[in-house]
Amino acid sequence: YLVLDGAHPDQVDKALEGFGFAMGPHRVGDLAGLDIGYMTRKRREATRPAEERYSGAIADRLSENEWNGRKTAKGYFVYEGRETLENPDLNAIIDEERAKAGITPRDFSDEEIVDRYMTAMISEAARVVEDGIALRPMDVDVVFLMGYGFPSYRGGPLHYADTIGAAELVKRIEAYAQEDAHYWQVPALLRKMAEDGSSFADLNKGK
Repeated sequence: YLVLDGAHPDQVDKALEGFGFAMGPHRVGDLAGLDIGYMTRKRREATRPAEERYSGAIADRLSENEWNGRKTAKGYFVYEGRETLENPDLNAIIDEERAKAGITPRDFSDEEIVDRYMTAMISEAARVVEDGIALRPMDVDVVFLMGYGFPSYRGGPLHYADTIGAAELVKRIEAYAQEDAHYWQVPALLRKMAEDGSSFADLNKGK
């Protein structure tokens, strides 16, 4: 969504690498292979809600050109040996997909990129706890720290969420929902925490 709305993949990656991730999401996609995501999106196409903004159009175009990342030496970036270079054909694809979607691109600061990315991650992590998929917030944090390269000094997404505060996170989500009410919905757990002043650290106690 950030790229469709005006950010560039390289800017998104650099903002998140500045936050502490070893690689941004577009470099990770290129490393894993963009065809994997493409096939997943196609399998889910028939059941995609009508009100959902489709965010995969740019990545689809790359895969349809057989530009699947490092394995084909071209994806969001171009790979020559150990060098990662700009894909000279990417901007035209982004412009075309924005035009198809009727989007007038706007500028995003690196801070906005990190805030939106992390708020989305925290929202989904909160739902994992809320639904009982994870017993405690710290279980989610350990998985992210040990398996997904989350910056260790930030303690995991839900530990990091406590440094922001539930009330501020709810405020952010409600503001973002003015643009996209389907995607941005406040998790019930996060709303309760904002109301009673509790934290994810509190939920780790005694379990």
